[in-house]
Amino acid sequence: MSAALLEVQGLSHRFRLKDGRAVRAVDGVDLAVGAGEILGIVGESGCGKSTLGKTLIGVLGADDGTVRFEGAPIQNLDGTALRAVRSRLQYVYQDAGAALDPRWTIGRSLDEALVIHTALPRAERDARVRETLAAVGLHGDQLSLYPHEISGGQQRRVGLARVLALHPKLLILDEPTSGLDVSVQATILKLLVALWKQYGLTLLFISHDLAVVRSICTRVAVMYLGRIVETGPTAGIFTNPRHPYTKSLLAAVPLPGGRRVIDEAWLEGEPPDPLDIPSGCRFRNRCPMAQPLCATDDPTLRPLAPGHNAACHFA
Repeated sequence: MSAALLEVQGLSHRFRLKDGRAVRAVDGVDLAVGAGEILGIVGESGCGKSTLGKTLIGVLGADDGTVRFEGAPIQNLDGTALRAVRSRLQYVYQDAGAALDPRWTIGRSLDEALVIHTALPRAERDARVRETLAAVGLHGDQLSLYPHEISGGQQRRVGLARVLALHPKLLILDEPTSGLDVSVQATILKLLVALWKQYGLTLLFISHDLAVVRSICTRVAVMYLGRIVETGPTAGIFTNPRHPYTKSLLAAVPLPGGRRVIDEAWLEGEPPDPLDIPSGCRFRNRCPMAQPLCATDDPTLRPLAPGHNAACHFA
């Protein structure tokens, strides 16, 4: 992996309830994203994937931990410094249509990002808007359309164009293919890979679709109940998963002919109540490998092979 572009240490975010309790949606996450890689973040719904992405970008505040981008801390920034970071570190929301103002044309939505984050004159802004629109496979005559006048797949492309116009270094993509037809998903994935190469991007790819992650990501991080429980190269994660939760996720992925990626450690039951996380290993109540040690000692990520880490006592 290249030098870390984004480094996260001990990052936590809690959703506080009216009764004073708190849900630890992201709980002590350590993560490094190398320049030029595509890192997939996977896990069950509710494991904290999207909350992690929004905490990294600053949409949600961090309760603990640090986030460093290009070697410098980016928390507690404001004004010009914050805008400078956000032009290089961008978030692409899952619902592209909801992220576009329905009262604005596509052209105005794309131009607005440049007005906020750059000092480019109007002519240069127009040129960059058309350049990025073409890069995502749309046409200049669509600039006068409104979000409801284009398809869901085209809305995803507009969302990409809006952030690419700022020439970012890292994109956080939150379920970029969810809700799309399979054929449209394939088109969007192909486009993402082409843009990754063309613009020299680094991608943080949040998804619950393991097949999609396997096809596009260079490295994978597996989340469970607010924690990263395994990281490694995509090939290593899919052919030799070490954490029992990762094995269980892969056991649920069907292949043609009724085969499975992994034929062991089927996942049973529901995740624990996030307001009452178990002691020790938070996966132990669903784990076929659980031992008494798991109830008392909380495992941390440890290296098992070059670039491959897992938080399990018995991996």
